[in-house]
Amino acid sequence: MSADSSEDMSDRVNNRSQRPASTAFRDFVASGWDSAPLESAAPLPAAAWTPARRDAVSQRFPGERIVVPAGPLKVRSNDTDYRFRAHSAFIHLTGLEADSEPDALLVFEPADAGDHDVTLWFRPRAGADTEEFFSDARYGEYWVGARDDLDTMRVRTGIATADSTTALDAVTKDLGSLSVRLLRGSDTTVEQAVAQARDQVGADQEAAESGDDELLEFLSELRLVKDAHEVDQLRHAVDITRRGFDRAVASLPAAVDHPRGERVIETSFEAAARLDGYGVGYDTIAASGDHACTLHWIRNDGVVRSGDLVLLDGGAEADSLYTADITRTLPVDGRFTEVQAKIYDAVLEAADAAFAKAAEHVDRLVQFADVHAAAMEVIAKRLHDFGLLPVSVEDSLSESGQHHRRWMVHGTSHHLGLDVHDCAQARREMYLGARIEPGMVFTIEPGLYFKEADLLVPEEFRGIGIRIEDDVLVTETGVENLSAGFPRTRTEVEDWVQSLAPARTDR
Repeated sequence: MSADSSEDMSDRVNNRSQRPASTAFRDFVASGWDSAPLESAAPLPAAAWTPARRDAVSQRFPGERIVVPAGPLKVRSNDTDYRFRAHSAFIHLTGLEADSEPDALLVFEPADAGDHDVTLWFRPRAGADTEEFFSDARYGEYWVGARDDLDTMRVRTGIATADSTTALDAVTKDLGSLSVRLLRGSDTTVEQAVAQARDQVGADQEAAESGDDELLEFLSELRLVKDAHEVDQLRHAVDITRRGFDRAVASLPAAVDHPRGERVIETSFEAAARLDGYGVGYDTIAASGDHACTLHWIRNDGVVRSGDLVLLDGGAEADSLYTADITRTLPVDGRFTEVQAKIYDAVLEAADAAFAKAAEHVDRLVQFADVHAAAMEVIAKRLHDFGLLPVSVEDSLSESGQHHRRWMVHGTSHHLGLDVHDCAQARREMYLGARIEPGMVFTIEPGLYFKEADLLVPEEFRGIGIRIEDDVLVTETGVENLSAGFPRTRTEVEDWVQSLAPARTDR
């Protein structure tokens, strides 16, 4: 095509399209469709719980407009989008599930007595008589399926609904006399519109963005303590994750015979989640040998050899988008070697110490950071026993030391929920410095990682990476290991592998 072509660059994505454009076609394609709702409307499972969440937002920011975008579709390549996933704060406040609802906005409009009128602005179902129905490959019902109409969405969420066509006008009006807080980082189009409106009324942009940051913090901290519905969803996510682990363990013999054995294990785990009708909450780590010492190894293209340990870190995600996050380290041949066993037992001891510390919240104040400290005390002691620390245990544990962290640079715990690393925008004092309290759900996941290139460890340690990760619910009487059904001790793990992958036990 010549450089002086009159074709608009934005239209070229449709060069492959051969859709008819005649009036006859347009009239005919719009006729003869059943316009009845596709299914009867019923409240979402979370609909009984979301009003309390929205009330908390309303009470925290009286007299201010609050805007929480779901976020837009994101291009993966050319005219292909990534599978949509709304911002976690939007999900938490609306109860919507799966791939709902791109380009939507949840808006809290100030009302009398400091309350808010809450409206869900979204793109409702377009009829067959619209151009969108048959011509829009991104949103059209003919291409991607039907969306809810306004009334159906209202019943499902329990929130007043409106067509998002005029949402930006509603969001930016009266900014000269009304404070607006926007959840930024989700939808740049909304951010640009609000920034422009703020500029037009001479608002202090720095102060406004500081207010936006406070909203982000609050919405993150609102999820620190889970309600009963959230806990149920996390239990469900753990249940479907267990089936994935069983399938992955059973795949070990096939993985050893495959040039990309890690991918065999990854695929086996994720296939189980998909076969159950769900997905995964994050990229699965299936790391064999030295790859287990790369903390976020998600390439999963390595070989799996006899004698290896495989570190499998995976979590299935329920329709509600709550995810599990569990790690087990598996001996490919069904038996840990003496050195592997020594390291595994050290990691398990650290995990047990973290569990015990968390359970102490019943009788005394325990901060979130204390759980990590308990695990690190064990890690430092065992590394000293291994002869690896250049200083005493006490010196290593001091703030000016931390030598033991060379072999475990990550934290022991993180909150878990809609995000695998949930509540990450919370203030430090509300996270690491916060008191552990019932309803919190977090991981306990110590590890030890001895890279092949690490010349400060004995040769027999090199290439061994071990992590044990469980999902923990804080209760009134202590803590509950939500993943207690997973084999955890060394003997349990060996029996697990031998029972599901017996072909490798004689190697």
